[in-house]
Amino acid sequence: MGGIKKPFIFLGNKPILAWTLEIFQQCDAINSIIIVTAKGDETRCANEIIKSYHLNKVHDVVAGGETRQESVFNALCKARSDTDIVVIHDAVRPFLTKDMILKSIEQASQYGSAIIAVPVKDTIKESDDDGFVAKTLDRQRLWSIQTPQTFKYQLIMQSHILAREKQIQATDDASLVEQIGSHKVKLIMGRYDNIKITTPDDIYIAKAILKSKGMI
Repeated sequence: MGGIKKPFIFLGNKPILAWTLEIFQQCDAINSIIIVTAKGDETRCANEIIKSYHLNKVHDVVAGGETRQESVFNALCKARSDTDIVVIHDAVRPFLTKDMILKSIEQASQYGSAIIAVPVKDTIKESDDDGFVAKTLDRQRLWSIQTPQTFKYQLIMQSHILAREKQIQATDDASLVEQIGSHKVKLIMGRYDNIKITTPDDIYIAKAILKSKGMI
């Protein structure tokens, strides 16, 4: 990304992180926001994002850990004592909607956990160790997982603590809940434009999405 940290890259007239946070700021179901940022960027985040865009629901900025999993755990430890539901979202996924947040909260309240996802469009094949096709997976049962991922606080905290005790590593929070085995994770239909901005090519796609929505 040319040496610029992704959350601070401008899309149109504001940084990616500001676009993302404003959706949560405007959602009545969200009472408080915790931002997890790279260690050393806490002051920058406070000055360039929180103050500049008047995000008064942000009550804490937490330094992340070495992995995404550690970073989320750091934030969970800073949650308010009256926290019931936690909505975990990628900072550089700025095209979520309030409807996604509300649906995920509703389903997590009922089932304990709920995640936004979309059915895969491509045929997915599993390879063997030598780089040959081992089998073709049933596309009808495959989903591409996005965020937000939403949980009852006690469930996701318990999952993270158990993972730390058993040294389990996972690439998303739902996987940690799945490790417990006693809770099923509810899938919620998302949107294909709810992209995560990861590479320079994604910037062009993101700008096109903003233009299509009349936002720039």
